Amino acid sequence: MSSPLPRGPPPSLGEADRRRLEGEKSRLRREVWDALKDRGVARFPFPPHDRIANFEGALEAAQRLAATQEFQSAKVVKANPDAPQLPLRTLALRKGKVLVMSVPRLRDPSCFRLFPEGSHATPTIEAAMSQGQPLRPQDVPHIDLVVAGSVVVGERGERIGKGGGFSDLEWGLLSEVDKVDRGTRVVSTVHDLQLRTSSILPVLPHDVPLDLVATPTQLLRFPQTLPRPRGVMPWELTDATRSEVSWLGKFMAEQERERRLRKP
Repeated sequence: MSSPLPRGPPPSLGEADRRRLEGEKSRLRREVWDALKDRGVARFPFPPHDRIANFEGALEAAQRLAATQEFQSAKVVKANPDAPQLPLRTLALRKGKVLVMSVPRLRDPSCFRLFPEGSHATPTIEAAMSQGQPLRPQDVPHIDLVVAGSVVVGERGERIGKGGGFSDLEWGLLSEVDKVDRGTRVVSTVHDLQLRTSSILPVLPHDVPLDLVATPTQLLRFPQTLPRPRGVMPWELTDATRSEVSWLGKFMAEQERERRLRKP
């Protein structure tokens, strides 16, 4: 039987505030998805709603980001499996980097897949599942650069994803086992219509901010003013996530036992 995860909101954020912030995030997602569709810049798969939407100019955005020092100096890149970041994942492999991808919805304790340096695969999610080396979070190499899928990006580097919470949970898992840290850069590629750089977006405790974002026309770097979460926050998980990631309670219990053993 899986070990249970604790529930309940963190002391610093009440349930009413949480519902208000989540409602504002939902409104912003719908606004961006509608804009991508109405302006004709969404690309397959359709519709753009309820996903990390693919967009016209995704290749140009990837090339812009790949020209940065942050990308070029990274040896190990962890990337989301969504369509608009396929060009950036492909560039990572073509430039000789190790590429780590996550299993959709983290259903398996070996929830990451690794393409080694020198791989000539096309890093789709299908290829990751059939060709990638399965890894548990504790077996992943240290990550230099995280590529996160985004729906909305704000002026401080706030990132709003599609609402499932899995990208932030992946960060939590990897930070539990010290595979990401303060030196790990977090980046994304989006269409210009996804930027809300004149607005301060809602942020919840588990949200991981971006260091930089590339669009088809520009590159934006953000001051590191927003805190980065550390570890898994069980109180932030929805019931749906708890059900999908049924192995998480056992993983957290194992990490706690290891921390106790390491104490002098």
